[in-house]
Amino acid sequence: MATYKDIHGSSIQNVDGNPDNPKAGQFWYDSSISEFKYQDQFKGNAWSTGGDLNQARNGPGGGGTQTAGIAFAGFVPPNTANTELYNGSTWTEVNNLNTARNGVMGCGTQAAAICTGSTPGPTNALNELWNGTNWTEVNDINTGRSIRGSGTATSALGFGGESGDTDNIDNTESWNGTNWTEVNDLNTARSQIAAAGSDNTSASASAGQIDNPGIQSLSEQWNGTNWTDVAELTTARSATSGLGTATASLVVGGRVPGVITNTELWNGSVWAEQNDLNRGQSIHATGGTSTAGLSFGGYDGGSPGNTGATEEWNANVALGAWFTGGNLNTGRQSLAGNGTTTSSLAYGGNKNPGNTRAADTEQYNGTTWGEVNNLNTARDNLSGAGTNNTAAVAFGGDTPASPGPTTVTELWNGYTWTEVNNLNDASPNAGSLGTSTAALNFGGGGTVNNESWNGTNWTEVGNLNTARDSNAGGAGTTSAGLAFGGKEPSPAVTGNTESWNGSAWSEVNNMNDDRRQLVGTGTQTSALAFSGEDPGSGSKTSTESWNGTSWINVENLSTARVVADGSGASNTSALCFGGATALTATEEWDGTGFIIETLTTTSDN
Repeated sequence: MATYKDIHGSSIQNVDGNPDNPKAGQFWYDSSISEFKYQDQFKGNAWSTGGDLNQARNGPGGGGTQTAGIAFAGFVPPNTANTELYNGSTWTEVNNLNTARNGVMGCGTQAAAICTGSTPGPTNALNELWNGTNWTEVNDINTGRSIRGSGTATSALGFGGESGDTDNIDNTESWNGTNWTEVNDLNTARSQIAAAGSDNTSASASAGQIDNPGIQSLSEQWNGTNWTDVAELTTARSATSGLGTATASLVVGGRVPGVITNTELWNGSVWAEQNDLNRGQSIHATGGTSTAGLSFGGYDGGSPGNTGATEEWNANVALGAWFTGGNLNTGRQSLAGNGTTTSSLAYGGNKNPGNTRAADTEQYNGTTWGEVNNLNTARDNLSGAGTNNTAAVAFGGDTPASPGPTTVTELWNGYTWTEVNNLNDASPNAGSLGTSTAALNFGGGGTVNNESWNGTNWTEVGNLNTARDSNAGGAGTTSAGLAFGGKEPSPAVTGNTESWNGSAWSEVNNMNDDRRQLVGTGTQTSALAFSGEDPGSGSKTSTESWNGTSWINVENLSTARVVADGSGASNTSALCFGGATALTATEEWDGTGFIIETLTTTSDN
């Protein structure tokens, strides 16, 4: 019988425990437990937020790629001729269509696109071509309608739709770059279809709407001559959109009748559910491929409803994982903390029951928490900053009963806390970031206040753009920081994100999950947001990773928690501890997605 060495060309490493920095796929024998181990990595497919369209609209057309998208037409109201181009982060307005309309078929690239049809009316047969600079009217489609289709500016297929005379139709037409030709019809007449395909010889038509019984899960494939029924979607829907090719596509969002986030992947044979959109979209547009795509615009079910939201689809990305760490000695909520996964500090908080404010301080060494000297002033809803468990600054919060909100600031030197110069403004539930000698305290109490700590004094600096309360998340330094989430005076929660350059805040892409009383760790370009609450849905397990441009949903916490705290140096390494109600539980985040798996062995004896 062949040995492991015969097959792989190397022997199995014998290690007492685990090797240093194992690589994905590495296999070894742990002699301490007499078991084989394997280094695995969690990877998956996920949506992340991109830059919003300049003009929110439903019923747009579009195409292109994830880093070179195009959006046009739609209903604002009224109908619009607006055209925008995407560069992977922002949309830019360019020359308009000749005719404003919505419910169009759109496909092609930034340099060569086609816009066809519209909702019922005099414009529903119009056809325009984009050459990278301008739109030009060309030969109309034969059957005017609100149509869906796929392909390129010189080889496209349009199918289904609705017209003024017939709600749902089966008509299919082929475009050769000059003229439309009627070809064989869909097997099932329907509108609001998800379309995918590379040219007029290969396409898919999925989901949609018919008169009775309504929304559909049907899927058909076009081979250049005929349509064939194939496996149905897992989730029926209408007002949806598709992207990719006939054999590798996504169906994204839609209505059931409410707006949904559901995403499904087609591999040419079966549909498989994927990670959802971060926010529901219907009557929207898409572009790109099944591994790198875009979804933008549409209707999100809210008020006013029309959206400019853009999301980017990425396949096979490391999603990370949370693992159990050592418990706090004193369970608490509304505490503060700082440091790294191997050198962290937790202090203050509330020891429910009895609403007892705490001065307790604990140090984490990567495995266990140890009790050390207490704060001088017991308090909860405080803030803190620091890079490890030997140097920290604690500030603000609420003290027992009277006098209530405090400006007290204390410095930790690794052994004891010392009171130093106070904050200028009492601001419980504020956000914070930085080190023990260079920190920011922002928001709190529904304000835009922002104060900077230089190791000796607090100075008022540039205000936030968005007032916030209830523990906004913070990450980064006093010259390059990030603030996110919390509570505005209205609404009850926000996903608003702002970037700090050392003198001013600027708004950037919002979080996917609006929430307050969350935890933020990391840097301005590599941050993590986790836990928190939405008063409507309760405590959160959701975790989001920031890459400097957008937020992406990653693997959730094991335990839902609110008014917790945490620490971490980047979006690949973090710690979460405490939370309501007076939790001791600690979780450790590995954003690389690496996990060591033990392979249980059996004996023949």
